[in-house]
Amino acid sequence: MSIMRPIAMAAIASTLAAPALADRNETVYVNPFAAFQLFDDDRDLSESGTFGVGLEYRFKPNWAIEAMFSRADADRKYVSGSSDFEEIRVDGTYYFAPQDKAWNPYVSLGLGNADFGVNDASGVRTAGTNHDETRVNVGTGVRYNISDSLSLRGDLREFHGIDESTFDTQVALGISFAFNRTVASAAPAPADMDGDGVPDSRDQCPGTPTGATVDSTGCEPDADRDGVPDLRDACPDTPSGAVVDMRGCELDSDNDGVVDTQDLCPNTTAGAEVDDTGCEGIVVKTIETFTIEVQFPTNSSVIGHTYDAEISRVADALNDNPGTVVEIAGHADSMGKASYNQRLSQRRAEAVAARLTGPLGVDPAKVRARGYGESEPVASNATAAGRAENRRVEARIQILR
Repeated sequence: MSIMRPIAMAAIASTLAAPALADRNETVYVNPFAAFQLFDDDRDLSESGTFGVGLEYRFKPNWAIEAMFSRADADRKYVSGSSDFEEIRVDGTYYFAPQDKAWNPYVSLGLGNADFGVNDASGVRTAGTNHDETRVNVGTGVRYNISDSLSLRGDLREFHGIDESTFDTQVALGISFAFNRTVASAAPAPADMDGDGVPDSRDQCPGTPTGATVDSTGCEPDADRDGVPDLRDACPDTPSGAVVDMRGCELDSDNDGVVDTQDLCPNTTAGAEVDDTGCEGIVVKTIETFTIEVQFPTNSSVIGHTYDAEISRVADALNDNPGTVVEIAGHADSMGKASYNQRLSQRRAEAVAARLTGPLGVDPAKVRARGYGESEPVASNATAAGRAENRRVEARIQILR
């Protein structure tokens, strides 16, 4: 008995001082109880009332550890006299429901030390009759939470005396007083190698410069989505899908000031003066312009084979006029930002040009696509009908001379 008490008290102290590894709710219960205990027949003890108290530490929603002390004064069953009984034990308990549920059934397993002393008929302890015994126990029960601080507990437990292989049964009912607290512990900060505030686990641009402004993916803003961040983009409104250089500008292979996608003469002499088509000493004259009846939904540049018959008019015009080229001019209404409408009209023009040079077999050298955005309306943008007219594509048949 003298050995088990320090062990139990140390267990209580260690549970109360257990470090918090994460935010969690903890509860300490003070558990006074009354029990009825049936002793093994070999003990020569009658059934008797038992009283005790436990100190329980519920360190996780489903797990607890408890140190308990109990005592009884049992009559001898076959001879006169009685026995003083004391026990101290430590139990581990698993609850099947968290603290916030009204009913908390549980199972429990524990180890303790019991002291049986023999008294004579007058109640005087008989010298030399103390008997210490190590007992293990297994139990089940239920806790009913009346409130956050008050609960009732019923418990059924079987004890096995290891020294003499005895079996005792105990039925207990108790009241519990709860003391709750929330333990907070700072979780380790997630790794962020470039220090941009976005954890490496979801950082799509892990090498951003120190101090750079980034979005939720850890990447610097790139409004035209050309792969060059806005902060370093010298051409912030390049058309969608355009190939750009390190400055974010479309490529101009012959350095004539006309980007490759609009350059009808891509190999002009260095330093030569060129027109807006990138051609040297050539005058462009538009000989025919007609609107291609291709309808685009709002905020869309998608077309299918539906309009191939309409677009084939352009191919026929080119075939009927050798030496001509065509500019596919895309237009948009004024809804939204002008820079976005410019890119949208470019995509629409490119969509029609792709039908010409693809299924209709027109030489790509004779076709260029150019977006004019909302700069050339043919109707009022104040009405839905007018905006529909402005969302158009024109074919401008041109001759170089």
